[in-house]
Formats: sequence, structure tokens, C-alpha cells
Amino acid sequence: MPAKGKYFFNDSDDCSMSDPLYEKYRYTSQQHPLLLLLLFIAILFWTTLIIIFFVTNEAHSHLAFIIAVCAALAIFAVMYFLLCMESLFRRWLTLFGVMIWICFLTVGYVSLFEKGSDYQLWEQVPFFLFMIFTVYTMLPFGMRGAVIISVVSALSHIIVLSTVVSVTSQENKESILFQLLANAVIFLCGNFVGAFHKRQMQVASWDLYRYTLKCIQVRMKLKVEKRQQENLLLSILPAHISMEMKLAIIERLKETNDNRQMHDNNFHSLYVKRHQNVSILYADIVGFTRLASDCSPKELVVMLNELFGKFDQIAKENECMRIKILGDCYYCVSGLPVSLPVHARNCVKMGLDMCEAIKQVREATGVDINMRVGIHSGNVLCGVIGLRKWQYDVWSHDVSLANRMESAGVPGRVHITEATLNHLGKAYEVEEGNGHLRDPYLESMNIKTYLVVDPRSKQCLSNNHLPKTRVNDGLKMRASVRMTRYLESWGAARPFAHLNHRESVSSDSSSSQGRRRKEIPLCSTGRQRTSDRNSSQKGRIEEDIYDEMMSTIEGLSSTNPWCGKSDDFCGFSLIFAEPGLEKEYRTIPILKLKSYFACASFVFLCIFVIQMFIMPKTAKLGISFGVVAVIIVLILFVCFAEKCLKCCSDQWPFLRHLCAVSEKVETMPLLRLPLAVITIAALLIIAIFNMTTEKNKPANFTGSNDLCATTNTFGNTTHSCIEETYYAYCCILGFIACSVFLQMSFELKVLLLSIAVTVYLIIFNTLQHKDFYGNSTRFFIKEPRIMTNLYLVLFYITLVLLAKQIDYYCRLDCLWKNKFKKEHEQFETMENVNRLLLENVLPAHVAAYFIGEKRNEDWYHQSYDCVCVMFASVPDFKVFYTECDVNKEGLECLRLLNEIIADFDELLLKPKFSGVEKIKTIGSTYMAAAGLSVTPGQENNQDRERQHAHIGIMVEYGIALMSKLDGINRHSFNNFRLRVGINHGPVIAGVIGARKPQYDIWGNTVNVASRMESTGELGKIQVTEETSKILQELGYSCECRGLINVKGKGELRTYFVCTETAKFQGLGLN
Repeated sequence: MPAKGKYFFNDSDDCSMSDPLYEKYRYTSQQHPLLLLLLFIAILFWTTLIIIFFVTNEAHSHLAFIIAVCAALAIFAVMYFLLCMESLFRRWLTLFGVMIWICFLTVGYVSLFEKGSDYQLWEQVPFFLFMIFTVYTMLPFGMRGAVIISVVSALSHIIVLSTVVSVTSQENKESILFQLLANAVIFLCGNFVGAFHKRQMQVASWDLYRYTLKCIQVRMKLKVEKRQQENLLLSILPAHISMEMKLAIIERLKETNDNRQMHDNNFHSLYVKRHQNVSILYADIVGFTRLASDCSPKELVVMLNELFGKFDQIAKENECMRIKILGDCYYCVSGLPVSLPVHARNCVKMGLDMCEAIKQVREATGVDINMRVGIHSGNVLCGVIGLRKWQYDVWSHDVSLANRMESAGVPGRVHITEATLNHLGKAYEVEEGNGHLRDPYLESMNIKTYLVVDPRSKQCLSNNHLPKTRVNDGLKMRASVRMTRYLESWGAARPFAHLNHRESVSSDSSSSQGRRRKEIPLCSTGRQRTSDRNSSQKGRIEEDIYDEMMSTIEGLSSTNPWCGKSDDFCGFSLIFAEPGLEKEYRTIPILKLKSYFACASFVFLCIFVIQMFIMPKTAKLGISFGVVAVIIVLILFVCFAEKCLKCCSDQWPFLRHLCAVSEKVETMPLLRLPLAVITIAALLIIAIFNMTTEKNKPANFTGSNDLCATTNTFGNTTHSCIEETYYAYCCILGFIACSVFLQMSFELKVLLLSIAVTVYLIIFNTLQHKDFYGNSTRFFIKEPRIMTNLYLVLFYITLVLLAKQIDYYCRLDCLWKNKFKKEHEQFETMENVNRLLLENVLPAHVAAYFIGEKRNEDWYHQSYDCVCVMFASVPDFKVFYTECDVNKEGLECLRLLNEIIADFDELLLKPKFSGVEKIKTIGSTYMAAAGLSVTPGQENNQDRERQHAHIGIMVEYGIALMSKLDGINRHSFNNFRLRVGINHGPVIAGVIGARKPQYDIWGNTVNVASRMESTGELGKIQVTEETSKILQELGYSCECRGLINVKGKGELRTYFVCTETAKFQGLGLN
């Protein structure tokens, strides 16, 4: 069984030809069909011999021959049916090949030594040549085995016949020597062309295997990418809205690739839907801000991720959908996307579970934190607005009310409205909430509130006498350390960890229980766990590649060029069903074409040597070969001029043009086809050109003159018989020369071979000398006329069928390369979609942390010394937003908000604002930061002005937002005004949440920037005193507002940026 872990390789990796999977692939795609083809040809040949044997009435005197042929026929027939019916004989393939060779050899020698003493050196030469050629091209031997077997076959024929003929024949020694030399040249040519053919087929098979494996590997990667894309999209958006946005992204990518202009629409696409009868839960961790101030960046990220990971798990258990995380605030909805009759019960149960979880943390760590939960039931508009940093959100008056319920709640309790209580029925006991006493909005709206009694609180009261579990040993540690270590024991999944897993994120709940562990030091096994996940994931992908490759191999065994059943090919002709692919195949470069011409030239040389050994040396022989030699040399010169004359091409313009033509031989069909036709035609013609001119006239020449002058007969065959027999052998070598053009057009090869075999058969049967056959009484296997016709037809059929099989390989190679190209394009498109999606959740430098070849599954956290944070809100939108039939229950109001946010997002595409990063939107508030792309630690290496340049850019961005909003006001006949707050200072950035990973920033800088916006004035940018000093250094004018009361900070001196002067001053920042 092949190892499954070896087939996931990159372009730089080496893969051995001895791989078991490649062996199986080569057997299925090449060895098995070629062996079947050879058996089919051999069965036809044996059957023909048997028919001729019985027709000539020789059955009574040549029993050895008929027994040998019938035995070979029976063995081959059994092998054929075994190979057809069962493909598990791969392990016996070499044995089958040896048996076939032994059968051929036996029949060959039985034919040689059949009754009679007139042994001739030319006998069975084409049969042994056929054996040698098929050993290389059709039998399942390696190159070394094929060379050994072919050389043994050739030498055995030469040695055995030379020994027998020298003993039994009266022919002179010189004529015997020349015939032996001619036979040796024929066998040498057969070995050389066969080895060339085998080498080319091995390389083609290996290349096709690698392309097939690459294609499958890309397909597997594509599946993984699709799965990652779906998981990623589902981690940002619910399924009911994600597919619509995914199609929009792909369409946008296509338009970008095609350089088409985006469609001009009056409005940006709005992906928002209305849902009724849902419950909204808001939860806030009381005391977390104080705790976070004591945390290191990593501790903060780990703590938030573990807490919200636990909340996500609780949400799933209670059929709630987490919407967003705002700092330490968590809110979710039950009843989305599918309506649930128990939505209120789900939210209340979730709120109670969250309070219980925080209570366990408090008791286990001694950290003073608590949970405040507010719930309201009603209707929501849910979806995504803007063009960047998508986050699924909900809007409605009911959402605002739920938020108020949380802020007016009681720590450790679940605060609900009367609307929610009505949906609960009697599922829970409640008590008066008195929310109107803690929030003026609830009082003004006359909202009656309740606090839910947790059923578990009664059990706790009854168990009050039991000692409380508390980790006293850790009380000396910092609170943040105790929290982090305790929360890590919950084992929440890490952000984006699911992207590399086979299973989707939906399986997290079952696997999270398996990840629970005892308290451990922070990240003591993180790296080991990550490497284990990566290795196991890679192993699964390798198994998938192996399984897919096995199914492809099985598919190859079920389709072959003779059945014509394929979706990619049309019938027996194997023409591609796709016209464009057929054209591509016809014009594809043939990289080994020059070697074809070199091999054909070697065949020409062999034909010349054979005719010089055997034929009379006449002037016509020399002239004809001289003309063809000039043609062959010119063609070789054209092919190899680029390599031979490269150094001289600069001096001679003619040579430069010749080198340019030489470069195009392999790539230009209109050049290579005529050259190939001329070469093949010249070889086929010269093989027989001089036959009809050599009647019976002896000629004065040296070398083979004794052979010509011999007047005695060898049996019933004269010297003219010997000449014309070797002419037939030269014709067969011409056939073989045609076959070396492996990747040339199959139709062209069939046409040339068909014309040639027809002309040869006519010549050998009508224009031969009378004494060529005589009144022969010899056995038909030794009769030149019969065997010449038989071998010409045998080689013609063999080479046509072999060319058909090779054409199938070449087309399969083209098909797989085309599929690989298309799937690679799909793979790149999918990568781009993934990148767009991920960068829509994360900044580009953070996205690179989680995707790509060096993707990381560790926590992402980073601390920055100087980041400028901006909050920009449209307070008037709350007044503008109404829910009535006219505006489709608030949908049209959100459409306008979508336009505002989308226009704000489009400003980020300007190079001037490339350093500004959108963080998120909160209702009608837009949050952005500048300075996050700077590598931490490098801020101090810059001069002061460059270090604080991003603060000026953020002011410019705020002014640009105001200008955009003014333009929207003109078109929508509104009077919205922007309120902007900016602050700068140290922040902590990180990614939290496994189910819906979210990039966020935390710190006092963020809180103060938010207060700058909430306490600011319409149409103005409010900044802190520290920020105003830097802006003044950059050349901006700031107006002191005075001391204002900021929640949690006391009184702060703030400033307004003079936006009119800033518009001109900001030009210097460009």
C-alpha cells in the first residue's frame, strides 16, 4: 500500500519515479493499455500466420511451426483476457512481459529452423526488429531491462544465423559479412529508435503524472480555500446574508480583472433585513476597565478571548447569535435568522448563565468583577452597512431600549422589560426592577422593568453552610494574572483557528469540551499544540490528495482512446469537445521537436549504410542519397542554428534571421509541419527510390561486388531477392522514422504511413524481378513475397495504433495542463476573495498574520506607544431615524446611514489616508485610528514631526468626513452635522473571538477619545490638551474650550481644532 503522506509537494520538492503511486499511475495510463495493444496485434499476427499456413496446404510437414504459433496464440489470448478482466496483475506485469518476449523468440527461431537446409541471413530480420521495437515501446520493462533484452535478441539472431549460414551455405565470406553488418545496422537502428521512443514516453508520462498531481493538489487547496472562505464569511456574517455579499465580492473582482468600470448606481448596495419578534441582550462586565488597566497586552487579549469565547459557547447552547463586542460590552439576539417562539426564554437563560460564569470567575480568582445584563423584546433591522470592516449589526428603537436596560441594570442580575416578561410567561420568577429610578429615559418612556430570579440562587442559599472554593494560593499574584490563568482553563478556541480545520466552526462546542484542561501557565503548550494541528491538517490534506489521485487513476483505467466515451473528447477521433482547447492543442509548442529531427537523421544514416552494404554502388544511388542528405542537413541546420551560430549572429544579419527562425521551429506549427513532412517523405522515398533502377545488371564496385556477381542461387533466391528484401527492410525503417515524431499530428502520420504502405505494396507486388520469387516450393515463412507484404502491414498497423495511443497521451497532457491552469486561476481568485474578506475584518498587516504560507494560530496582540484614535458621530441621525410604514419601518433611514458610512469608507482609498484604519461603526458613530501600521518600537527612531504626522492626517480625515457629510446633505436635503473627538496615546490592539473574530483596540486613549466625541459640539473636532499641543506644533490652530466634566476622568481641559485653517494647513501633509 503506498504511503499516503508523500504526495503534498511544492514546485521545489523532488518526487521519485520509484514512488508506488507513480508506478500504479504508469501502469494504468501506459503499461496496461500498451500491453493490451501488443497482445491484440500479436493475436492478429498469429491468426494470420495460421490462416496462411492452412491455405498453403503445409499442415502435414511443418508441425513444429504450427504448434509454436498456436501455443503462442493461446498464451496471448489468455493474457489478453486476464488483463482485460482483472487489473490486479500489476505485480505480475514483468513476468507477463518476459513470457511475451520468450513466445516471440521461440516463434522466431522455430520459423528460422523449420525444415530445410537453405538458411539465409535476411530471414526473420523484420520479425526480430519488430520484437526489439515493441520491447522498448510496448512491453512493461524499464530502460535497462529493455536494452538488455533487445541486445540479447539482436545478438542471438546475428550469432546463430552467422554460425549456421557459414556452415551450411556456399556463399563467400565477404557477402556474409556485409549481410551481417546490414542486419546489425538494422537492429542498431531499432534499438536506438526504440530507446529514444521509450525515453520520450517516460519523460512525458512523468510530466503528465506531476501535472495530474499538481492539478489535484490545487483542487484540494481550492476546496480548503472554499471551506476557509465560507468559514471566514460565516465568522463575520450569518449564512442568510453572507452568500449575497460573497457573490458581490466575486463580481467586483471580475470587474477589476476585466478592467471594467463599476456600475453607476444612485445608492450603494444595502444588505439589511427586518426581523420581528426577537429578543436583544446587552451585557457589560462591571469592573473590567479597572482590571484591564493592570493587564499586559497579551493578558488582555487572552482574557477577553476566553471570556467572550465562553459567552459564545453559552450563546450557542441557548440559540442566541452574538452580534458584536464593544470593549467589554457583549450583545446578542435570539430569533435570528430563523424566528424562535422561545426567543425571550433563550435570552434570559443566556443572561443567567453569563452571570453564573462571571460569579465562578470571581469566586475562583478573588477579582472583583460582575455582570450586568439588560434584555428587551421587539423588532430589529439587521445586516451590514458600509464598504469596509463589515460587522453584522442590529438597529431599531428596541435595540436602543435594550442598551438602556443594561446601563440601568443591577450587577449580577438580569434586567428585563415588560415586553420580554410577556414572552416569558411563567418560566421564571421576577421581582420589581425599578429601572426608571436609575435611567431618565426609562422614566420618560414609562418603561416598567423587572429583575429575573435565578433558580440556582435558591440552591446556593441552601448550600451556604458548605465552604466556598477559592484559590488562596494565588491571591498574592496580580489580579490580571489570576484571571488569565483561570480563564485559560476554559480552553476557548483561538481566533481563525477553524479556518485550517476540515470541520466548520459549527463543531466547536463538541470539541471544546475535549480541550478542557487543568490550570496551566500561560501558553506553555501553545506552540506544540499549534504544530500538532498544522501537521495533522497537512496529513489530512495529503490523504485527500492520495484518495483523489487514486480515483483519477481508476478513472484513467475506465477511459481509453478506443472506447470514445468521454466528456472531454468527441468519439474515436479524440478531438476535444471544446473548440478552443483543440486549437490550443494543435498550436502547443513541442519542446523536444529538434530531437525528433536528429533521431530521423540517424535513421537516414542507417538506411544509407544498409544500402551501401547490400546494393550496387551506382551513380544514381550516390546522387539520390546526396540530395536527401543535403535536405536533412539543411533541416538540421535550421533546427540547431540557434545553438550553433549564436556567437556569430551579431556579425551577420542573415544568421540573426536564421537564428530567429530556429527559435520558432518548436512553437510555430506552420514551420514545423512542413519540415517534418519533408523529412519523413524524404526517408520514405529514399528507402525504395533505387529499387526499380537495379534490374539484373552487375556493376563494378567494391565492397559488395561478390554479392552482386554471384550467379549461383541460395535455395530458390538470387541476389536480386537479397537486394529487394533489404529494400523492404529500409522501408520498414522509414516507417519507424515516422513514429519518432511523437507529438506531431496523428492524422498527418496516418496519412503519410498510409500513402507509403500503399505505394510499397504496389511496388513489391508489381514491379519486382521475375526471379525474385521464382517457382518457389519453400515454406511460406521463408518466402520473401509473402513475408514482405505481411511485415509491411504488421509494422503499419502497429505504428498507427501506437501513434493513436501516443496522441491520446499528448491530448491527456494538454487537457490536464488546461485544467490545472483553470483551477489555478480559480485558486488565485479564491485567495483574493479570502484576502478581501479577511482584510475587511482586519487591517492588512494583521491579516498577514493569519493567512498565507506562514499563517499563525497564536494570539495576536500588540501594544503601541502613539496611536491617534477618532470617534465621529452623527447625533442628529437618532432624531432622523423613525419606524413607520412610509420608510419601511426604518429601512430607508438605514439606507441613508449606509450611504454616509460608505462614503466615509471610500475616503480611506485615497493615498493620503492610507495610514488610517477603520475599526468599526457603533450605530451612527464611526471609529478609526491612525498609527497602527507602524512597527511597534520604531516610533522612537523617527523625528518628532514624522512621529506625530498621523495625528495631523487624522484631523484631515475628520475634516474630509465633514465635507462628505455636507455633500450628502445637499443631495438628501438634510442638515446632519458631524461631531468628532480625537485623542492620541498608547493603545493595545488584538484579535478576539473564535466564532466571530474581531479586531479591536483598548486603553485609556480609546476611552478618552470616545468622551471627546460624546462631550463635543456639532460641526467641531474636540481634542485633549496633549493632542492640541502636537497639532499646534504641526501648524494647526486650536481654540481652548475650557474645563469639561468627563465621565471617569473628572475635569479635563479640551480644545477645538479650527477646521477652516486646518483645510489649508493640511495641504502640507500631502
